[in-house]
Amino acid sequence: MTGLVPSWAVVTVLLAALIAANLPFVNERLFVFGPRREPKTVAWRVLELLAYGTLIALLGRALETHLGRASVVRWEFVAVWLCVFLTLAFPGFVWRYLRKH
Repeated sequence: MTGLVPSWAVVTVLLAALIAANLPFVNERLFVFGPRREPKTVAWRVLELLAYGTLIALLGRALETHLGRASVVRWEFVAVWLCVFLTLAFPGFVWRYLRKH
């Protein structure tokens, strides 16, 4: 290995992020398994989105640490990760709030 993260690890984290970013918008349960809330408020959806984003970032960090030497996490990484996660959440947001019912 040349020090780069293998492509399977990157694909795994991105697919998990895509699924997790859309979970708050496609169901009415709190954190997928919690009690059903009809309708779930936007505040709950944002809280779930931040929690899932944190979990996926920790998954990526764990994979990076397992596969080799982990790099330093600075504010730039956090800002880019937040933008990527919010971009991945866009299909669920459109499905929940922008499509005609």
